[in-house]
Amino acid sequence: MKKTVLITGASSGFGKACAERFAQAGHRLILLARRADRLNDLAEQLASQCDVCVLCVDITDATAVQNALASLQAPFDQPDVLINNAGLALGLSPADEADLTDWETMIATNVTALVRMTRLVLPGMVARDHGHIINIGSTAGHWPYPGGNVYGASKAFVQMFSRELRADLLGKKIKVSNIDPGMAETEFSLVRFDQAKDKADKVYEGTKPLSAEDIAEIIFWVCSTPAHVNINTLEVMPVCQAWGPLKVDRTMSFTDE
Repeated sequence: MKKTVLITGASSGFGKACAERFAQAGHRLILLARRADRLNDLAEQLASQCDVCVLCVDITDATAVQNALASLQAPFDQPDVLINNAGLALGLSPADEADLTDWETMIATNVTALVRMTRLVLPGMVARDHGHIINIGSTAGHWPYPGGNVYGASKAFVQMFSRELRADLLGKKIKVSNIDPGMAETEFSLVRFDQAKDKADKVYEGTKPLSAEDIAEIIFWVCSTPAHVNINTLEVMPVCQAWGPLKVDRTMSFTDE
């Protein structure tokens, strides 16, 4: 069955790969991102495979997003699938040195915008008693690392928000899935390090990380399970990544007062 799939952050990374994968299957696409040139190029590329609608808006602009969704005309006005992909990490400084503006931007994008988009799309799904919300989290929402601070916290929110949605939607034929990728080579590290390619490349040096296409294939599968099957949470890492031991600082000394 052809579905209408709304993808945020569709101009690059996981979002772009998802658009390409769903287009291969002929699904109808609503592509939302702020970079109009990239978005329009992608829409043109996919137009021969499926119907495409483009929404060039900043996901953090509440009014623009609401107006864009309200402007959708049939057959794009009833999304069957919402892929909340838009998100970012900024900086890797410890909490006491981090840029407060970076923190606020991550919260605005990874948390507030995701919640808003869900709230705008969900009532239609409930009215039709049909739909699937896929939230892109991160292993950083499970496993902290130095400098992850607000980014990791924002992805932990995504995980819990996904669970709370499932609880609220019990009895309705609406799926909610949380996908938590580990190390994946996209533009993620370029954005985190303010386009410093040398730093971004260092993250993946000597590894075989996940690709955007790997994650898109997983998301496509999650969307293709039988109607009665819900994939609650899926955590995925490359084989070269795993967990390390807990860190212990053996240099500290304390004097009881």
